[in-house]
Amino acid sequence: MDLAYLRAHPEHLPTFLTHQRIRETPVAGGDVCAASRLTLDDGHSVFAKTWPAQRAGRPVPEGFFAAEAAGLRWLREAGAVAVPQVVVALPELLALDWVEPGEPTPEAAERLGRELAALHRAGAPAFGAEWAGFVGALPQDNTPDGGPWPTWFARRRLLPYLRMSVDCGALTTAEAALVEQVVERVGEFGGDEPPARVHGDLWPGNVLWGADERAWLVDPAAHGGHRETDLAQLALFGGPPHHERIMAAYREAWPLADGWRERVPLHQLHLLLVHTALFGAAYRDAVGAAARDTLRGAGRATVER
Repeated sequence: MDLAYLRAHPEHLPTFLTHQRIRETPVAGGDVCAASRLTLDDGHSVFAKTWPAQRAGRPVPEGFFAAEAAGLRWLREAGAVAVPQVVVALPELLALDWVEPGEPTPEAAERLGRELAALHRAGAPAFGAEWAGFVGALPQDNTPDGGPWPTWFARRRLLPYLRMSVDCGALTTAEAALVEQVVERVGEFGGDEPPARVHGDLWPGNVLWGADERAWLVDPAAHGGHRETDLAQLALFGGPPHHERIMAAYREAWPLADGWRERVPLHQLHLLLVHTALFGAAYRDAVGAAARDTLRGAGRATVER
């Protein structure tokens, strides 16, 4: 099987893998899927993701890989930032063009900042998307919504994962009450904007630094959202290499609205709640801190520092 054949007959890939007709090398992946490098007969490689839990009797959620494929294609359509091309999108697996890893450089970081601004400027017809969404292994409500952004964000991106986190025991009554205060006051924090074309899960681990000296976006939960959410998520868990260069280049290409610094914890709260819903109480303190910082910043959210 070569790349041309695979593109023409993507449905044959599972059979070739089952019968070990393709060299498969495990690679580091995320917390949800198993990842591997598939080396084809013509020397080309593709990156493949599968759902390992299926072997334990937990089938892949319906539409899981289709949602990621739709998001990747939608991000690529903007022609703004490097996104791997989808080669195979089947219910049980996803295969993408292989990106050869490289080292992060200041030049690549500055280019990423400019390209993120261009991606966000491409916009979206509404908040949400035309396809059912996932973030990690969890469903994400992408029902198209005209906004305004604060109401949509509270209803579609905070409350569902707050409920999941409480139900699984990851948050105590105290943390839940703090998040509920954020939801009740979400209109006070400012920053309302039309929907941007966002990656949706842009923590630093979903930026792949390539050997071509570009930064590639992978593993999206793409939808129409707020551009500050992407940028706030990028700052999580220590941020990426050359983070300040990324932000400076972004702001030069497209300045952010007043008060954006105070809104960072608000925008981070979505992904932190996803983490408590998925991984439990290990992220409880981070959720509480983000909620408290959001509430403290409410009175200053219209003043740029």
